[in-house]
Amino acid sequence: MYRYKIEELKKWKNKKDRKPLILRGARQVGKTWLMKEFGEKYYEKCAYINFDDNSRMLQLFSGDFDIEKMIQGLKIESGINIEPENTLIIFDEVQEVPKALKSLKYFFENANQYHIIAAGSLLGVAMHEGTSFPVGKIEFLDLKPLTFKEFLKALGEEELTNLMEQKNIELIKVFSEKLKDYLKQYFYIGGMPEVVASYVENKDFEEVRKKQEILLSAYEQDFSKHAPNTIIPRIRQLWNNIPTQLAKENKKFIYGLVKEGARAREYEVALSWLIDCGLVYQINRVNDCKVPLSAYQDFNAFKLYLLDVGLLCAMAKLDIKTILEGNEIFVEFKGALTEQYVLTELEENLNTPIFYWSSEKSQCEIDFIIQLGKENIPIEVKANENLQAKSLKSFVQRYDTKTNIRTSMSDYRKEEWLTNIPLYLIGEIEKLLFSQTV
Repeated sequence: MYRYKIEELKKWKNKKDRKPLILRGARQVGKTWLMKEFGEKYYEKCAYINFDDNSRMLQLFSGDFDIEKMIQGLKIESGINIEPENTLIIFDEVQEVPKALKSLKYFFENANQYHIIAAGSLLGVAMHEGTSFPVGKIEFLDLKPLTFKEFLKALGEEELTNLMEQKNIELIKVFSEKLKDYLKQYFYIGGMPEVVASYVENKDFEEVRKKQEILLSAYEQDFSKHAPNTIIPRIRQLWNNIPTQLAKENKKFIYGLVKEGARAREYEVALSWLIDCGLVYQINRVNDCKVPLSAYQDFNAFKLYLLDVGLLCAMAKLDIKTILEGNEIFVEFKGALTEQYVLTELEENLNTPIFYWSSEKSQCEIDFIIQLGKENIPIEVKANENLQAKSLKSFVQRYDTKTNIRTSMSDYRKEEWLTNIPLYLIGEIEKLLFSQTV
């Protein structure tokens, strides 16, 4: 399995002003695997320490922050003779020992020769619970489920991914049906590493669903184990209601659909918990199309998406025949799955906040809007080859935006006011827009 984030880890390794790195991401997105893979491939030695339920590490980091003493203890714990020039030190589930998290500050200030990566499934939650955090002394890298392109690589389709990266539009058109077929499979399987690995090995969609259900069950257990007792019921209600909300034509999140008479203030903490865990994306509405977009957010109007399209498919209980054959249930839910897919591709491939826009009475809506440089770019998502773009046309007439994107199952096409990007290429949006070769 190949993860593109390893390229960013290689850059981090070679930085002169390198800081300890924290790898963030939800449970089971592959953080431990990536850290170990990076250590094994690019260092002579890798000292792996798991802090989960580890009383020895709790004791080691309980005193002052004596670097020599800490390194000696880490050597004994990992069984590796740690040498700064050739050893990667991995702190896994570091949130379980808050002082180990704090120690990263002292490693940066007093022993920056050591290469340290830390990770934890609930780090986002820990950061909001008063854990002393070394602000300015560490770097962050976010890991998410496998993208569509990483999914293709896992299936051995290296040449297809090369084609996508080269942006050879004419040749891509030749293989568009193959890419569409793979995309349908990805809608069902998603990008959770264990689920993808199971499919690569067995090509069994029933096994895929079992793995997804085990993952969903593990997340529910996390709610009970780690969240404050007072908000656990609300976390469950929000979490289980997301497919219902996305199935609506207007996907704005409505608390009244979670529970009759529900109010935002009752669910604010529960929603923050899900976001901090990396399980949910909150996409806010903007009420204007000026730069910077973030200044025009309406925090009371938003849409919620899951971290992975396959998990949404599992929560909605769609089976593989429904997706591949496109029966009535899929037709109704296809827009939700497609938006979910596009959102996760944008989140992974763009370094910019993502919003959506709707008119005052929600008669007209743009699924996503992003700011690249000084330009705002609306993106309309179409689940099939329907090329109507009424909302987008209305938006362009109102705001006179220069770059306008529709993403659909149709081939790449650039028109006077609109560019159609195939859904399977939406992760390449920035390269397609600003490349001279297309």
